[in-house]
Amino acid sequence: MSSEPLLNQLIESLRCLPGVGPKSAQRMALHLLERNREGGLQLASVLVEAMGKIGRCKQCRDLTEMETCAVCVSPRRDQTLLCVVESPVDVLAIEQATAYNGRYFVLLGRLSPLDGIGPAELGLDQLAERLEQDAPEEMIIATNPTVEGEATSFYLQRMAQKHNIRVTRIAHGVPLGGELEYTDQSTLAHAFGSRRLVD
Repeated sequence: MSSEPLLNQLIESLRCLPGVGPKSAQRMALHLLERNREGGLQLASVLVEAMGKIGRCKQCRDLTEMETCAVCVSPRRDQTLLCVVESPVDVLAIEQATAYNGRYFVLLGRLSPLDGIGPAELGLDQLAERLEQDAPEEMIIATNPTVEGEATSFYLQRMAQKHNIRVTRIAHGVPLGGELEYTDQSTLAHAFGSRRLVD
């Protein structure tokens, strides 16, 4: 057991969250202790349960409490569509913002040889198996528009082509409501390179 005071341990523990520095962690800890102990106890209880029970879906690798997630077992989802994303947060974003009704495969990262992240680390062998056994008609690649995301996208395209699966890539470019003069050069270049015919 640590000899450090519990308050310091609590503050340091809260710093494991993304974007939480020393001052933010201190404010959170003091708020829970001074104004919301009930909320703190609820948070602690749910956190312990979540850490113990939430794992990965055996088919798509998204986060779930079950062996196979609700999306993968749903008969209402379109079995002919497979969207490949980098992380579980991408699944949440797509589910909340679109009417996409297909299935997913979560890579848990992107190819980055300099960081030692290759095809094996992303579970691409598992994806290849899935494409072999239960090939969709279309694979939608929804990796981020970074150098690593583009390299991952290219690798995924090659995988799908081996199985004669139609490959699409989500569009990238100027955001809705954005102004050209404030759009960065690479986004604008990508938008021009990906332009399409207007009917």
